[in-house]
Amino acid sequence: MKIAVVGTGYVGLVTGTCFAETGNDVTCVDIDKRKIEKLADGQITIYEPGLEKLFLRNLKEQRLRFTTNLEEGVRDAEIIFLALPTPPGEDGSADLKYVLGVAEDLGKLMKEYKVIVDKSTVPVGTAEKVHASVRKNYQGDFDVVSNPEFLREGVAVDDFMKPDRVVVGTVSERARKVMEELYNPFVRQGNPVIFMDERSAELTKYAANSFLAAKITFMNEIAQLCERLGADVDMVRRGVGSDERIGKRFLFPGIGYGGSCFPKDVQALVKSSQDVQYEFKILNAVMEVNERQKLHLLPKIRKYFNNDLKGKQFALWGLAFKPNTDDIREAPALYIIEALLQEGARLTVFDPEAMNNVRELMGDRIEYSENQYDALKNADALIIATEWNEFRTPNFLKIVTTLKNKVIFDGRNLFDVKAIRELGFYYESIGRAPAIPSNGK
Repeated sequence: MKIAVVGTGYVGLVTGTCFAETGNDVTCVDIDKRKIEKLADGQITIYEPGLEKLFLRNLKEQRLRFTTNLEEGVRDAEIIFLALPTPPGEDGSADLKYVLGVAEDLGKLMKEYKVIVDKSTVPVGTAEKVHASVRKNYQGDFDVVSNPEFLREGVAVDDFMKPDRVVVGTVSERARKVMEELYNPFVRQGNPVIFMDERSAELTKYAANSFLAAKITFMNEIAQLCERLGADVDMVRRGVGSDERIGKRFLFPGIGYGGSCFPKDVQALVKSSQDVQYEFKILNAVMEVNERQKLHLLPKIRKYFNNDLKGKQFALWGLAFKPNTDDIREAPALYIIEALLQEGARLTVFDPEAMNNVRELMGDRIEYSENQYDALKNADALIIATEWNEFRTPNFLKIVTTLKNKVIFDGRNLFDVKAIRELGFYYESIGRAPAIPSNGK
């Protein structure tokens, strides 16, 4: 099939590459000339495990092309995916100006039937707005479909190629047949393509992400209780997660969720609820708790250093909002950095993939290390903000000999409390008793 993908951000690039991998002819369109030139030249613009190999193979086979010309990109396409930004406005609502702007332009270019697919996460009713925008300039046949993505950064290629389910919102039988043919190679093992109306599909994406955000937040609240009641959140997590009605995933406590999806989608669903005079109390609480959780380590750090952080030097491991991505949007690490800088501390940071993104954002306000151990030099303590695998079993001898003090504040519970106590560390984590060496510090 001939496919156009408008937008080459995270969702657009993964979508275009994975559709090309199953033999489709895909053209990706973006207004960013520099990005398109890089992609056309074989330079991938995001970090996502497994993506570059597929990207280069399909570029070489000429199943994947890039252009800044919308007309050229959609001319022969049977299906046009809109994978455009929907940033939150000041009131939390999703800004649809990019989606609707492109829809209006498509109306000026279309000459025959096409299926236009909303791949971006958009509020309920957006398919109707896209339809109206196209209709301003085109009176022929076309369909607008809602096909939300459920990609997890870090495993997005596997999620796309082997989806748990595919949600397609359309009441058009013609569009349904097109989408069935498109997704058939991805669901050969029997995972469902779930067809529903457009509004239900749009709400499904927001409901799924908001539920997961609530699940994470619930465990962060339990972690707060564990610290106050002398319980161990790891034990509680195992006990709760063994219940098949609850499941083991998304139960790990930490310093809050971040990224491009959960914060924005929870906020947008709350705003949609307000628009129809409904107060979504659970999600209001989720947002409040998550903002507080991002700085949960700060009181622990202040207490250890007697409420005087001025001039203190900290090493920080992990900048991305989660491992296996370079995405720093709403990353808890950034909140911790800002808070420490405001109190006069200095920081040297390391992340395997997100350093350049943070450097563009923060410049020389902090120092950047070439590796995780060099970041520890002259540091009064280590802070861990992202659970990259290489941080899970570090060389503790290097840590001991490089850190000024044997002090770790761990926002992701990477280490066993008993084991790290035996190594002589003062160690604070989330929802567990601190490890305090026999000398107290």
